[in-house]
Amino acid sequence: MKVILQQDVKGLGKKGEIVNASDGYARNFLIPKKMAIYANDGNVHTVEQQKKAQEKRKAEERQAAEELKERIEKVTVTMKTKAGEGGRLFGSVTNKEIAEALQKQHKIKIDKRKINLSDPIKNLGDTVVEVKVYPNVSASMNVKVQAE
Repeated sequence: MKVILQQDVKGLGKKGEIVNASDGYARNFLIPKKMAIYANDGNVHTVEQQKKAQEKRKAEERQAAEELKERIEKVTVTMKTKAGEGGRLFGSVTNKEIAEALQKQHKIKIDKRKINLSDPIKNLGDTVVEVKVYPNVSASMNVKVQAE
């Protein structure tokens, strides 16, 4: 019996796939537990429409991410902190502080976990920081650290 999976089923397939399941398995387990629906013409058409809408939504999200990437790469975030001799900072500049400064200076809201900083910035000067905007879309942002 052909059924459309409503959720991932181990050993059978992923959500949205049309699979061939044994009659008893489909009638007695998958369909009553709302894990699958019958694969008739109407249901197949509905699933195809949902897939198209989801692909369109993902394309729009990716386009928005590309635009955000362009905005981020054009800006420079300036941080003012206390520094000692030789350009060493008292403390460090973390990704949380960079995210707050980006929000305050340029009105761009980025989650601190999206800012990829291998270790906190501890020196004065310019540093290039990678920002993960979307899967497979990352921007390089310039962070300028100055002494107060």
